Amino acid sequence: MNHLSKISICMFGIFFIKFAPGTIGSIVSLIFYYLTLNLINLYIIFFIFIFVFLFALKFIKIYSKIINQNDSSSIVIDEFLGVTFIMLFYDHIMLINNYVTFTLIFLLFRFFDIFKLFPANWIDKNIKNSWGVILDDIFAGIYTIISFFLLNVLI
Repeated sequence: MNHLSKISICMFGIFFIKFAPGTIGSIVSLIFYYLTLNLINLYIIFFIFIFVFLFALKFIKIYSKIINQNDSSSIVIDEFLGVTFIMLFYDHIMLINNYVTFTLIFLLFRFFDIFKLFPANWIDKNIKNSWGVILDDIFAGIYTIISFFLLNVLI
């Protein structure tokens, strides 16, 4: 169970990459959705989100106990969940073409994930469990979606 938790929440080896694992996790997540964009629908994305969310809650807790650290940079499943949350709204946020949209998703999501606007910064500092690890990335996703809605209004 311990090995499974490490492999799964670190997205099958991204934790071995010492330089910017959150960025790499976001890129891998976006590549997954870019390649499957025409193969999966909103219901499948919703199922993926719920399944991975519940799975991550359990395994982040186990992994955090193993390494005795709450929000290790080696945990990148939260980036996958943030990106998956954004993909739930893809049909409503798409700009110009898929390439432009995915590039902007990456840039905006990483910006909000790194700078952690309220309440993500509060969550990051005060909720020291699996929920805290995941929710700050969900809020980065929410801010990304809001940014896209604003861009769509302005364009």
